[in-house]
Amino acid sequence: MEQYTSDFDVCSAILNEELVCALGCTEPIALAYAAALARAALGEAPQSLEVACSGNVIKNVKSVTVPNSGGMRGIEAAVALGWTAGDETKNLEVLEGAGDAERAAAQALIDSGIFSVTLAEGVPNLFVEVVAHGDAHSSLVRIEDRHTHVTRLERDGQPLAVGGVSTDGVLEENLLRDDMRSRLSLELIWEFAHKAELNQFADAIEQQLELNGAIAQEGLGGTWGAHIGKTLLDTRPDDVSCRARAMAAAGSDARMSGCSMPVVICCGSGNQGITSSLPVREYAHDLGSSREELLRAVALSDLTSVHVKRFIGELSAFCGAVSAAAGAAGAICMLKGGSFEQYQAAVVNTLANVGGIVCDGAKPSCAAKIASAVDAGILGCDMALANADFLPGEGLVAESAERTIRSMGYVGRVGMHPTDVEILNIMIGKTDPENS
Repeated sequence: MEQYTSDFDVCSAILNEELVCALGCTEPIALAYAAALARAALGEAPQSLEVACSGNVIKNVKSVTVPNSGGMRGIEAAVALGWTAGDETKNLEVLEGAGDAERAAAQALIDSGIFSVTLAEGVPNLFVEVVAHGDAHSSLVRIEDRHTHVTRLERDGQPLAVGGVSTDGVLEENLLRDDMRSRLSLELIWEFAHKAELNQFADAIEQQLELNGAIAQEGLGGTWGAHIGKTLLDTRPDDVSCRARAMAAAGSDARMSGCSMPVVICCGSGNQGITSSLPVREYAHDLGSSREELLRAVALSDLTSVHVKRFIGELSAFCGAVSAAAGAAGAICMLKGGSFEQYQAAVVNTLANVGGIVCDGAKPSCAAKIASAVDAGILGCDMALANADFLPGEGLVAESAERTIRSMGYVGRVGMHPTDVEILNIMIGKTDPENS
């Protein structure tokens, strides 16, 4: 990874790293990606497949449809399809080429009984490991912290490179990545969004708007999920705040139910990439903003989301739609002519309102949580523009926006960890709330 010196270069690099295409919910896709790498490393038919996942991965794979799977769900489905159809060179679009033959082969692999799935404990919140044994060889792939961050890739216990992936330089890459994000602040994000050269980020934002807008339209026109987006749009189609919520929800409706259209993610999540962009687009259209104003506002939204999410962690019990909605709130405030102080207030007002919505896994109701988070973001923006804000000392609202972000992040990362454990225990049947 390249070393950056300019703060604007750092912001641009973060956007170009974060805003990548993904096909389907990123947790089952991480499993499919690991499986495709393990298959390529093994080089023969598997006699056993051992899968270990963190609780957060199990939670997010349990109820979401694997894309291009014909409606299959679950860890074994994601791994099996990754094994039979995965293209390990395509990263988060690993399942793009899955067809009928590959789906049939994946089902046969599941039916063969060679899978074992275990909960990995004492590991990062995002953790996937696939160990494959064949007649002559074994392979191991481990992914940690980020959905394509391969920390071990081995054949017969020896490191190797597969599909352009190598574990050489992983530590240095992590340190540089963390250093880049630690340089973010609301002040820098505001400055970048207003003054950076458009060519530093325009292509990534244009693709985000195009692909995420397309899947939202599919969500509105199809029969995906619980039809949250369509339901919202049917109620008040002429209300921009309702349209903003509907478009974001519709993208999630389709994505959570297995739609094979790609999305551009942010913070490792398609839902967050959708939430940080489409509400901003709806307000830009309503306000008559220029294309440049829209691109700059979405860049601000994405970077704000990344900044807020950094203190929470990649996966947690804290619903990621909240951090993305806080970014969207700040961007809408910017489009409406708000000041830097009002941008900060819009972010804080959003976090103070819906910070703490629990994540109980990826599934159709994510669309409703997105709609609620965006609604809170719009209210937070309106409050900021009216100079009617939540004040320091009220709950977790601190004396500065940056400290408020860190406080919310601490609650999401540390305070809600026991909540995360109990959510998982209920979901997998380990805890029965009626008898506890």
